[in-house]
Amino acid sequence: MPRHEAPDLAALRPRLPSPLVPADDERFARHGVRLLLKRDDLIHPELPGNKWRKLAPNLRAAAASGRRTLLTFGGAYSNHLRATAAAGRLLGFATVGVVRGEELAGRPLNPSLARCAADGMRLCFVDRAAYRRKTEPEVVAAVLGRAGLEPEAVYVVPEGGSNALAARGCAELGRELRGAAGTVAVACGTGGTLAGLAAGLGSGQRAVGFPVLRGDFLEREVRGLQQAAFGGPVGDWRLDGRFHFGGFARTTPALDAFAEEFGERHGLPVERLYVAKMLYGLTALAEEGAFPAGTTVAAVITGRPEPSEPEPRQTEPSEPEPRRPEPSEPEPSQPGPPQPSSSR
Repeated sequence: MPRHEAPDLAALRPRLPSPLVPADDERFARHGVRLLLKRDDLIHPELPGNKWRKLAPNLRAAAASGRRTLLTFGGAYSNHLRATAAAGRLLGFATVGVVRGEELAGRPLNPSLARCAADGMRLCFVDRAAYRRKTEPEVVAAVLGRAGLEPEAVYVVPEGGSNALAARGCAELGRELRGAAGTVAVACGTGGTLAGLAAGLGSGQRAVGFPVLRGDFLEREVRGLQQAAFGGPVGDWRLDGRFHFGGFARTTPALDAFAEEFGERHGLPVERLYVAKMLYGLTALAEEGAFPAGTTVAAVITGRPEPSEPEPRQTEPSEPEPRRPEPSEPEPSQPGPPQPSSSR
């Protein structure tokens, strides 16, 4: 079998380990809790945070297999699609993005998809029923046929980039945080970052994931990823599903106000769809007394705001899509906003 040259990811000059910085915040300090920010958003300007950690091992695997075309999936505002397109441009991979929503094919590209196209990604729009079946071989084969691609030339990256390789890549995040904090918080879409983070943390540390989608499917997904990546459950982790604010790509005035205030306080532009919900939830836990006095908690900042983010409170989630139907019963009400402090 011929050997294929691996992409030189070091040439992209990632900032690793990412910075870990203290954040003086009275909402934590008054409970005797110290807050740290793990600035994964600073790893790379075009492949920030968990996108770098998930994509890097998949890019190496694609190159090792001799497959120089990446095919992946996402919604109309997918951070993952943008990161994959950028990686393709930077490292010489062809990229194909399967986009949920066949109706979008006849419309002008939004800024997010326009950026993907500018980076050379070929966009393939599929109807929502087919998108829900995107992991089925016959659906993938149909997409490849439409795109005129040979299966042996294509490396498929799942929605959100979450697979066993990605979870192993995110384990390095946990290792970078060993001994730094008792609790580490991260926002969750497809679960790959949490699966790896928990595996990389040391004894006595816990990871808390804040899902940004409605539904109770994520625990199963994280467990499945850990089984595939590490052979079974590993690490101490849990999910707190109270802070999705209605689902993916949805916010509320309270969340927007919190994100604005947190950003001004700490000099950090707060991404709304993932990071703001995680920070809000972590702050609420501190206010609820969930952390004993003397505890250090770390918040993983997985990304930055993008000018192409959708307007708040839209009716359709953009990414990722739950893999089973959401429960029909009413969602519990969101917790009240964390109280702002009088000092900055």
